[in-house]
Amino acid sequence: MSAFHTLRWIDDTLEMLDQRALPDRCDYLRFDSATAVAAAIRDLVVRGAPAIGCAAAYGIALEARRSAGLSREQFDEALERAFSIIAQSRPTAVNLAWALSQMRAGLGAAGSAGNTARAAALLETAQKIAADDVRINRALGTHGASLLPDAACVMTHCNAGALATAGHGTALGIIRSAVDAGKKIEVIANETRPFLQGARLTVWELQQDGIPVTLIADSAAGHMMGHRTVDAVIVGADRVAANGDVANKIGTYMMAVLAKRHGIPFYVACPVSTIDMNLRSGQEIPIEERSADEVAGYRDMRWAPAETRIANPVFDVTPADLVTALVTEHGVMRSPDRMTLEQLMRK
Repeated sequence: MSAFHTLRWIDDTLEMLDQRALPDRCDYLRFDSATAVAAAIRDLVVRGAPAIGCAAAYGIALEARRSAGLSREQFDEALERAFSIIAQSRPTAVNLAWALSQMRAGLGAAGSAGNTARAAALLETAQKIAADDVRINRALGTHGASLLPDAACVMTHCNAGALATAGHGTALGIIRSAVDAGKKIEVIANETRPFLQGARLTVWELQQDGIPVTLIADSAAGHMMGHRTVDAVIVGADRVAANGDVANKIGTYMMAVLAKRHGIPFYVACPVSTIDMNLRSGQEIPIEERSADEVAGYRDMRWAPAETRIANPVFDVTPADLVTALVTEHGVMRSPDRMTLEQLMRK
């Protein structure tokens, strides 16, 4: 396990590592309500589909604990508001909706128990979601590690590591598992414009574990694939549609096209909870658009002229025919499509 914690439950409160401050500082922020957790998800204190799901679950548990002294009717009203506000925090990552569904199931299982018992049941459900995420990531990592030869060079985009999950990671989890198995792995990390998750988070995270990593500009990816050995591209996912189309951080589609051009396998690492069988294709996946300020500059620096017209979609969709395989906790699924995904979901 990495020395840092993306999120943790301490002294009856949720703490999350503020990923906006990395790599300069490791600041843990404390949260005591669903409203505060929703704001943290929206403001990128926490990001990455599995981690967002875990944070959402803890947000519901927090609201239940703070509302336990209310009447049954007021308690139920407070929880409904909590479910609503967290559900609206970020639209693309399906793990958020999945985690909220698990929390509703946990609430239903508590039946007619008192508010305190129902709040305890919700906390237990949230803690199970987080613990299961680490277990799933380790299983996923073991399956994915078998795809990598010894002395492999892996390119990755954005951050799909322990920082994006409750621990171990998805794309970086495969790399960690390969290293744990004794393989020598080096990583090429794309900087991931505009919020620089690759430069700020992936590089920092791999350095913590002593895994060799080279940072490149996103626009250098094709050059690197063509002029040096890249054995695989591995990315995470925020949502996978029923036909195998993959939504992930903006720029992922470009990486998949380049990998196809250079004959490099393109792997998507994701838990089964990221697969949304309710959406027929990637065209139906909602794509979040964030503030233009994220493209115009970074933190206190601005490089675009004032009044510049800016588009800032933060995810794109990679068609299934560019995906060599999905790597999940149930194994490696090559050339994903509706039929194979339906079989996977029945496992």
